[in-house]
Amino acid sequence: MATGTPSPTDYINHHLHNLQIGEGFWTLKIDTVFFSVLLAALLVWMGRAIGKRLQHDTPSGLQNWVEAIVEFVDGQVSDVFPNRDKLVGPLALTIFMWVFLLNFMDLIPVDLLPWAATLVGLEYLKVVPTTELDTTFAMALTVFALIIIYNLRSKGLVGYLKMFLTHPFGPYLFPVNVVMTTIEEVAKPVSLALRLFGNLFAGELLFLLIALLSLGGFGAAWVPQIALGTLWAIFHILVITLQAFIFMLLTAVYLGMASQDLEHH
Repeated sequence: MATGTPSPTDYINHHLHNLQIGEGFWTLKIDTVFFSVLLAALLVWMGRAIGKRLQHDTPSGLQNWVEAIVEFVDGQVSDVFPNRDKLVGPLALTIFMWVFLLNFMDLIPVDLLPWAATLVGLEYLKVVPTTELDTTFAMALTVFALIIIYNLRSKGLVGYLKMFLTHPFGPYLFPVNVVMTTIEEVAKPVSLALRLFGNLFAGELLFLLIALLSLGGFGAAWVPQIALGTLWAIFHILVITLQAFIFMLLTAVYLGMASQDLEHH
C-alpha cells in the first residue's frame, strides 16, 4: 500500500485483512481481540467512573444521559421478560453499550488507524470487530449457552427434552418436532450473528467505496467524497444504534422464552 497508488481491489482487500497470527482454525486476529477488549475495558471504566460520581440532587448531563439509557433498556427488558432477573437486565445493558461501541468504530475514517498502524510497523489493521464473523458468532454463541441454561433451569432436563418431542405439533409427530425445534433453536444464534455481521460489513464496504473516490484513476473527487461520507456516516449512526438495540432486544426475548415453563412455552 505504501508503494504507489493501489488498485481498487488491492485497496479493499488490504482494509479487510486482519492483523493476525496462525492459520486456519487456529488463526488469532490480534486487532479484533485488541479493539474488543479495549472497548470493553473502556465501558467498565466509564461505568465505574460515573458510579463513583452519582449525584441524586444535581445530576450532571452525563449522568442524566446514562440514566436515560438504563431506564430505556430496563423498560425494554421488562416488556419482554416475564419475571425480574438479576442477570438479564445488566446483560442487556452491557450488550447494548458494548455492541454500540464496537459498531461505532465503523465511523472512524477508514484510512486513519491503518495509516497510524503503518507508522509503528504494522502492515494490516482492521478496526471494526463486528465486521468479523468471529466476534458476532462468539457473542451469539454466548447468548445461546445462556438460552440452554435458562431452559434447563425453568423446565428441567426432562422438560427441555420433552419440548423437542412435543413442540410445535404435539407428541404424535415427535420426529417432525425434533427437526423443527432443533432448527428453531439453532436459528437463534445464527440469525443474531449474521444480522449484526451483515449490516456492519456492508457499511464498512460502503465507506471503503466512498474512500476509493480519492484514489488515482478516479480523479480529484474530494468534494463528493466528503459529502457522500458525511451523509452515509449520519445514516450509519442510526444503523449501528439499531443493530445494537436489536441484538440486545432479541437476547432478552430469547431468554424470556427460555424462562417459561413447558406449558407456557
